[in-house]
Amino acid sequence: MTARDAALRALQDVVRGDAYASQALNRRLAEAKLKPEDSRLAAGLFYSAVENRLYIEHMLGKFMDQRPEPVVNDILHIAAAQILFMDRVPDHAAVDEAVKQVRAARREGFTGLVNGVLRNLIRAREAGTLSLPDRETDPVAFLRARYSISAPAVRRLIDAYGMEDAEAIAAWTPARRVETVRPNRLRMDADAFGQWLTAQGFAWKPGIVPDAFVVSDGGNLSAHEGYRKGLFSIQGQSAMLAAQAVQARPGMQILDACAAPGGKTCLMAERMGTSGRVHAWDVHEHRVALIRAAMLRLGLENVRPAQRDASKAVDSMVLSMDAVLVDAPCSGLGVIAEKPDIKYRQTEEGLSALPPLQLEILSACAAAVKVGGLLVYATCTILPSENQEVVRAFLEKHPNFEPDTGDDWLPEALKPRLVDGMLQILPHRDDMDGFFIARMRRKGI
Repeated sequence: MTARDAALRALQDVVRGDAYASQALNRRLAEAKLKPEDSRLAAGLFYSAVENRLYIEHMLGKFMDQRPEPVVNDILHIAAAQILFMDRVPDHAAVDEAVKQVRAARREGFTGLVNGVLRNLIRAREAGTLSLPDRETDPVAFLRARYSISAPAVRRLIDAYGMEDAEAIAAWTPARRVETVRPNRLRMDADAFGQWLTAQGFAWKPGIVPDAFVVSDGGNLSAHEGYRKGLFSIQGQSAMLAAQAVQARPGMQILDACAAPGGKTCLMAERMGTSGRVHAWDVHEHRVALIRAAMLRLGLENVRPAQRDASKAVDSMVLSMDAVLVDAPCSGLGVIAEKPDIKYRQTEEGLSALPPLQLEILSACAAAVKVGGLLVYATCTILPSENQEVVRAFLEKHPNFEPDTGDDWLPEALKPRLVDGMLQILPHRDDMDGFFIARMRRKGI
């Protein structure tokens, strides 16, 4: 398998099989057993094709009357990704390799089309005649094509933030490739962890969130011996903050209602030492297995994973939890820099279906919060329809809850962002994953 073959198969896994981008690429690279430089080429081709899918579709469409069958279309996307976004290999090689892939796929009748479309694309690029929809007259089409975000998602971003901020959100990418890690509090504190990272040769800086260490050029951190031994976890700062909003303490009873893969569960469990309980639910058993794997790796004995549908209240748990965290299913538009395939998956039906489901889950889980207890609602999206509007609808239906406007759980830099107990993190503004966190408390009788 060549680098282009690995990239093509990973792309097919994403666009035909709904696989997550990083998982699809890792699986295909493991199969291909490529040399390091070829693995880098495959990754570059794949991510260029995924991150710019609608842009490439727009440009290819200038030279085709209709989209060809799926395998040919995917081959065109891999080749166009190289032509438009990469300069490591000459253009003619991209064309030649694409034609070879078409033949290998037993689509000989499409070789002329592929050859012609790609050569026309190259000529148009060199002539400077490739164009996007007009930004002023058709802003939705412009943002869709330029940043490869589905039209329904673009319309919602413009409605919520206006054109300028919507484009800034769509365009944002981290300045450099970094990963955030945090120490396992049961093994070492933050100071000791910083010293350990330095001794391991990692370049790092402290994050804005307590216990967050931002590592640059760390390679595959999940393969590091320290990770396997449970010394640290890999977790974004916004996700850490959602768990820290619960303010877990020893002896508490906590429900993490949509817990997989378990990062927030484990952070809360670590803060509780070896006492109390974190009940960690997910609706799918294979995702519950991820929670179990995380707790075992970190040596946590106070986590209780279970397969449960969080939209259904559990009678035996009513008024029994000190805190409940609902990290609800959402559109994920706050994390498109890390999961680029999310951008173009969004449909009108899917986006419209999310708020009722989120409200249903939040209402069911709220039943478990004891008097005076805390309810935390979080998402990794930036759409008000899934965030502030869901919280307001919940509070209107549940007058026995009120916003918790305390800010002692927040880093100083983020305290001005808190409005009525709700925090919206925007990636282009805050240089973190887009997240929403709201805290509510059950009133006393």
